[in-house]
Amino acid sequence: MSDGDLRAAVIGAGYLGRFHAQKWAALPGCRLVAVADPSPAAREAVGRELGVAAVADWRELLGQLDAVSIVTPTPQHHAIARACLEAGIHVLVEKPITTTVAEAADLIEVASKYGRVLQVGHLERFNEAVRAIEGVVKSPRFIESARLAPFKQRGTDVSVVLDLMIHDIDLIQSIVRSPIESIDAIGSSVFSDDLDIANARIRFASGCVANVTASRVSLRAERKMRIFEDEAYLSIDLQQKILTVIRKGEQPAVGDLPQVAIDERTYEQGDALKAEIEAFAESIRTGTPPMVGGAEGLAALETAIRIAALVEASAARR
Repeated sequence: MSDGDLRAAVIGAGYLGRFHAQKWAALPGCRLVAVADPSPAAREAVGRELGVAAVADWRELLGQLDAVSIVTPTPQHHAIARACLEAGIHVLVEKPITTTVAEAADLIEVASKYGRVLQVGHLERFNEAVRAIEGVVKSPRFIESARLAPFKQRGTDVSVVLDLMIHDIDLIQSIVRSPIESIDAIGSSVFSDDLDIANARIRFASGCVANVTASRVSLRAERKMRIFEDEAYLSIDLQQKILTVIRKGEQPAVGDLPQVAIDERTYEQGDALKAEIEAFAESIRTGTPPMVGGAEGLAALETAIRIAALVEASAARR
């Protein structure tokens, strides 16, 4: 590090990359050195806004950094992250970690070899309503999630499974913490050349079943998850940051109606991206494992790829 400050850069100055750069520039104890993007308009706009260097080739920054956010199209993640890790740079890479399982496994190995932090940008882990269920969910039996969004050209370099559903795949796997026994999946393309709508039913060894739906051709945005377990039901509105917990009441039933205890809490909207980058910087400084490391990113990717393959196989049979 330089003068105690963490020297950082953002590779990819598009829509999301700009937000990464803003968070790094405002983070105490960190210094945003530069942004990199092959688009002159994109990189110069962010560079002017934040008063930092803007370069076309990210390779120019190797040797000048302690940490980097990689916010490029997914197919570029592996090559850039690998080069940064080999140069001794800690890496925060947007989700999905890579396009293939082999690439993800390679990054995990390289990060371990060079002793660098590898964190994957599964932003929902830093959602205040999600963090509030830690220690509340004991033994989930059924989980249902729906992630719906209007169509946008941004993100269509990958299927809706890798673009949207992977958020919920990561959350569900972090909640259930059990091996997957089987998956059934269906889906369809609508506006893009890849999957735009998908549904998967995931059965875990613990007995828990998850029904996961993702669409990027919806008329409205929705991000909700429902978790059922013995004597409890949890509803999470990830967008509005509302957590509702319904449990069996302690009072005796009134006629045929059982008494229930309803606890609904609304959390501050907060800034999940800021929290994610702060956590990344903290892992670098303290050596503690990141909340969403390479292994978690790989696990989510592996399941997402299985689902996408099943959908493609189902479509081929029609």
